[in-house]
Amino acid sequence: MPPESQPDSRQSRHYPSPPPQVYLFATCLVDLFVPQAGLDAVRLLEREGLLVHYPRGQSCCGQPAYSSGNPEQARAVARAQLDLFAQPWPVIVPSGSCAGMMRHHWPQLFQDDPVAGPKAAELAERVYELSEFLVCVLQLDLGGMGAAAQADEKVVLHTSCGARREMGTRTHGVALVDALPGVTRIEHQRESECCGFGGTFSLKHPDISGAMVSDKIASACATACDRLVSADCGCLLNIGHAAQHQGAPLAVEHMASFLWRRTGGAA
Repeated sequence: MPPESQPDSRQSRHYPSPPPQVYLFATCLVDLFVPQAGLDAVRLLEREGLLVHYPRGQSCCGQPAYSSGNPEQARAVARAQLDLFAQPWPVIVPSGSCAGMMRHHWPQLFQDDPVAGPKAAELAERVYELSEFLVCVLQLDLGGMGAAAQADEKVVLHTSCGARREMGTRTHGVALVDALPGVTRIEHQRESECCGFGGTFSLKHPDISGAMVSDKIASACATACDRLVSADCGCLLNIGHAAQHQGAPLAVEHMASFLWRRTGGAA
């Protein structure tokens, strides 16, 4: 889907005023493999004056089971978490694919449940992908927040399929990166294509997945960029590990960590 035909969530959502408190749904991949991304997401939100709550009982969004054709298992995973976000605060998710699962598919999973259905629908309305929340709710201005001592960087942006096509949040990632002083965003030929991860897709179809990520890496490297930035850890793990295995000169970084570092937070 070309960028100009993507859904823009700013046209279909009503955005509230900046709240004093929010929840963070960190995702299982952040929790287990990329905890720094979660910590940096919290730091970004706290720097804007928000109190961030992290319910300890949270786990997976249920997407692997759901996309594998196992709605009952996905429903069980989601049901165990419906009451963890009881206060009417936004739920911030540093992953477009997980945010898409919670916002669009949790209500479908419980549409015939008179108890869980209304809970899932109400919760879904409070789910925001991190970049979307920073741009549309906090209206974060990064223009004067660049760290003067940092070298200029050229980056390519990878927007996951869920973030691009379900949440419509590519525009938000672009806005954040383009606002950073000293950062040049380069578009590459295969930017809109899937990286081949797709949750369990990469396990079920490793040869196809491997070819897809190889194409993505080659296209990104052809730009001579300094790094690839994405707001989805599944894609980052897939692209980063494949690049390392191939010996390709492509560093990867989560959007939260990139924003935190480039605005002087890691100094």
